[in-house]
Amino acid sequence: MWIYLKLILTMAIWGGTFIAGRIAVQTMGPLSVAFCRFAIASLTLLVLSYGLDGKLPRLQRRHLPWVVLLGLSGVFFYSIFFFGGLQTIEAGRAALIVALNPVVIAIVASLVFREPLTRLKLAGIATSLVGATIIISKGNLTTLLSQGIGRGDLLLLGCVASWVVYTLTGKRVMREISPLAATTYACLFGTAALLIVALHEGLAQTWMQVAPAAWVGVLYLGILGTAAGFLWYYEGVQAIGSAKASIFINLVPVFAIAFATVLLGEPITLPLLLGGGLVITGVYLTNRSS
Repeated sequence: MWIYLKLILTMAIWGGTFIAGRIAVQTMGPLSVAFCRFAIASLTLLVLSYGLDGKLPRLQRRHLPWVVLLGLSGVFFYSIFFFGGLQTIEAGRAALIVALNPVVIAIVASLVFREPLTRLKLAGIATSLVGATIIISKGNLTTLLSQGIGRGDLLLLGCVASWVVYTLTGKRVMREISPLAATTYACLFGTAALLIVALHEGLAQTWMQVAPAAWVGVLYLGILGTAAGFLWYYEGVQAIGSAKASIFINLVPVFAIAFATVLLGEPITLPLLLGGGLVITGVYLTNRSS
């Protein structure tokens, strides 16, 4: 019972990352937010690694390029797209676009690794893509065809692409390295890359002018959204298995929309509800048939 409650809490925390990110990027550069988030997350993960495993295992030379790719895809590029998109896209809308991750992963895994696509999985993919089209077009397909996809939406789709690379790379890496160690190293490498672009953005000159709410958002993202969320989710995977635990991820956009409505005053529109329902249903069907 407790593990199910912990998984639900984890999804609520992950839903809250969209609100925390949206708040933070209003008074802080997206690259600076990304660096601060993962600097905090890296320190927290290092503490967890030594607390749970007694040490952070040394990488073998053959693992290095793969872990660097994890850091670049899942931390560096994902963060740039995520926080850049949240500057212009509402938190609830962003959460539903990012919810496409499992669907796109299924498509790419089929193309690259020849993983079979069952009829149920194909139905889930089609349902999610229709839902995403409704969300991105705001229910007006003619506007989407005439004006194209907006910059914020494109950035969030880049977020999805980055996570696909991270996930598929992680499948290979985590055969030989524990998820905690792989995530810690990915955070360390990704944070080092983010430091360079954050300094170029002006973090060293502007950090004292950042609003307190933005710092609260960054702390939430680093400690709860990254380190604690990762730990609790993998406790759930260990206790009930990855198939059952992954079903809970469908709750993330639900929490994100609820929090965005209550905390940010974002409206819940009919296209958002309809498109969101289709995305979540499609993701459920895709996961269920895995």
